[in-house]
Amino acid sequence: MAAGHIRVVICDDSLVAREMLAQILASDRGIEVVGQAKDGREAIEIVGRLRPDVVTMDIHMPNMDGVAAVEQIMAFTPTPILVVSSSVRGEGIGYAFEALKAGALEVMKKPEPKDWEDLQRIGTDIIRRVKILARIKVITHIAGRHRPDGRSTKRVELPSAGKEGYGLVAIGSSTGGPSALMNVLGALPVDFPLPVMVAQHIADGFIPGLVDWLDGGCAIRIEAALDMATPEPGTVYIAPTGRNLVLDGRVMRFVEPQKGQLYIPSADTLCFSVADSLQRRAIGVILTGMGNDGAHGLKAMRDAGAATIAQDEKSSTVYGMPRAAKELGAAGAVLPLDAIGPEIVALAGR
Repeated sequence: MAAGHIRVVICDDSLVAREMLAQILASDRGIEVVGQAKDGREAIEIVGRLRPDVVTMDIHMPNMDGVAAVEQIMAFTPTPILVVSSSVRGEGIGYAFEALKAGALEVMKKPEPKDWEDLQRIGTDIIRRVKILARIKVITHIAGRHRPDGRSTKRVELPSAGKEGYGLVAIGSSTGGPSALMNVLGALPVDFPLPVMVAQHIADGFIPGLVDWLDGGCAIRIEAALDMATPEPGTVYIAPTGRNLVLDGRVMRFVEPQKGQLYIPSADTLCFSVADSLQRRAIGVILTGMGNDGAHGLKAMRDAGAATIAQDEKSSTVYGMPRAAKELGAAGAVLPLDAIGPEIVALAGR
């Protein structure tokens, strides 16, 4: 094996799917498929023996499914895992998000025969994701490992919104975001007094499943955002894939991405719009994620007098977006994940 190759193990109960993924990945000279597994048990054994750089993981498999395999791999041989799932709707989609909660980093739709005419674009996307995930240093996921000690790594007194109070919460997240969102939004009560708008980077087709998964695990209502709708208290609105979500005065709007925009939906675009519309009467949050999306928008919110929070390094799956926000001076508080939801509740009650 040539030095510098990204070593990948493919796990899928379908021989056709395994071979298709193997051919796609092998088309890039920087990637080597070092093993294939037909179920979760086999994947655990191969990963433990070969110690690859990335694993692609199916969900629905005999003997041991993908969720159980992710849990075991992340507990004993932590490895970046890309979930490649055929379930993008219906009851099965929840399992993909449970795999993310167990430590998998991203989820994408498994290519189907009807997609094969567009295989070049799909292949480029898979290769890009594998290369990104290979650079992430993952952590061991054992129950209780990430329980915070109640202290922030950096904290200043967050501003008060004044007599009018806060009007909305804006959240940006990316890699590791679905499980982080479940943690933060799960802390908000059913009668939470503010609307919440979320820009989460996720593969096309998975927003309905993310909404259903979050809604099933949170007291507060979770919905897919609607263009030109008015955000209501006690409801979380998830941005669509492929378009930006902004607050335009008192309504939500979908905005087409700019040419060359890297992150869609953009946390920066959301936060800039909230800063313009609400000034100090808003709460901004940047959670785990690759890159720097949201840092400049959160800085605009802080400069306008809003309360701003970034997730800390220890509890972040990927300390990219929160780090950028912290280094830019955009974060009024840097908090462990488990402290962010309660802090939002406390701020909303001022």
